[in-house]
Amino acid sequence: MTSRIYEMLEHNKQFVENKGYIPYKTDSIPNKKMVVFTCMESRLVELLPKALNIQNGDVKMVKNAGAIIRKSFDSIIKSILVAVYKLQAEEVVVIGHHDCGMSCVNTHELKELMLKEEGITEETFKALEYSGIDFHKEFHGFETVEQSVAQSVEIIRNHPLLPKHVLVHGLVIDPHTGKVDVVHIDEKAEHGASKNR
Repeated sequence: MTSRIYEMLEHNKQFVENKGYIPYKTDSIPNKKMVVFTCMESRLVELLPKALNIQNGDVKMVKNAGAIIRKSFDSIIKSILVAVYKLQAEEVVVIGHHDCGMSCVNTHELKELMLKEEGITEETFKALEYSGIDFHKEFHGFETVEQSVAQSVEIIRNHPLLPKHVLVHGLVIDPHTGKVDVVHIDEKAEHGASKNR
């Protein structure tokens, strides 16, 4: 397998030496006081910020496969709560996307791939089971991206540690055009320019 890491490290050396970082200087408080939770989809790396006018330093960006939250105390929720309490975030936006790989994950096929092609043993899966981890439940995707976004929005909004004033929204983006559709806008949101608290 050919690694790209050395090429990246060489680029980084040149980037620092040429002070390429200067246009990106900012502090850790997000300018838009917002957390964006989205999918790790590679097509969205530049498209999503361009489509929503997000500049470097504007938001805290949190990602996982499918922009899925299923549990109230997973690492995504922890990141959101830290952004709210320590980094002045006042809004959370969940952004799923059409044509998402998590909408068609066949967990049985995935397990077979792990067993046959990558050498993960059946004993490993049994150990996970004994630890209370249901492989199929953990890796199951979703039927529609809109339902998945709505579920994540509900879990965040109803979290017992989320302050009542924090707005929680849900959107879906087209990874081909950047067009955004609304799943949910928090009813507390004012139309127009946001007010400073």
